[in-house]
Amino acid sequence: MIEKAKTPKKKLSLAKKQQKVLTVIMTFFALIAAAAFLMPTVLTIANSFMSSTEISANYGSVFATTETGGKTFISEKVNLKFIPDMVSFSQYYTVLFKSPDYLLKFWNSVILVVPIVIFQLAVAALASYGFARLKGRLKEIIFFVYIIVMLMPYQVTLVPNYLVSDALGILNTRWAIILPAVFTPFSVFLLSKIMRRIPESFIEAAKLDGAGELQIFLYIALPLCKSVMYSVAILVFIDYWNMVEQPLILLSDQNMYPLSVFLSKINSGEIGLAFAVATIYMIPTLLMFLYGEDYLVEGIAYSGGIKG
Repeated sequence: MIEKAKTPKKKLSLAKKQQKVLTVIMTFFALIAAAAFLMPTVLTIANSFMSSTEISANYGSVFATTETGGKTFISEKVNLKFIPDMVSFSQYYTVLFKSPDYLLKFWNSVILVVPIVIFQLAVAALASYGFARLKGRLKEIIFFVYIIVMLMPYQVTLVPNYLVSDALGILNTRWAIILPAVFTPFSVFLLSKIMRRIPESFIEAAKLDGAGELQIFLYIALPLCKSVMYSVAILVFIDYWNMVEQPLILLSDQNMYPLSVFLSKINSGEIGLAFAVATIYMIPTLLMFLYGEDYLVEGIAYSGGIKG
């Protein structure tokens, strides 16, 4: 009888040990994944504080100039360093004070992305509220078309965007990038899922108090979707902050290019400055994420429903 009484305790102890071992293993792999994910970012920031001479010594074989004047990326010997021999701010000084072209491209990115985020959220909020509130076959057909367009690779829609922009006379202007981005269906799809989960009792109570559709939208729908909208804003910002294809196709004036285009052509520019430029370019995205981290997590959690 004593042995039988001890058996459940032994099983419980064994289960706890297995749980601890599983936790240790999962933590180990999570740390490896985090290190692999963060290594390029840490390496970029660390190299931004190196002098151009040190960078040339570390990566000269990677970014060496060929006989024809081009750049090569392939090399067997690369000296990856996370700690500079001597901390230097020369690259930042050059970017911020000696090369205004980089700051111009940075502000080009801001001028393009900020209106896209603001107007896309406004259009998506109104459209998703309409899809959630209106009934009928036509609404379902339009929403289905939205889904089809959303599933298309962006490269497929570049040609229609180019033709439409040319027909409207906005080709080679910032509007050629901003207008198609404002009506992107991705945000509408995400917000529609949340708008449809708004409890009908909230809306009926508002109607009993004399609220119209505009008041319901402003004082009920938007507050309930605030965290999700911030999550969408972060995703949209990151997506268009790193855009490359749109400016290359829709803009012919290189003075209007965003900084992301320069970073995509790192092999044709100053290699030493690229690390400092990339670090500066990461700051807005990092600040936006840190400021809205709670909203982002809450928005992801709310994607399965709305708190009542």
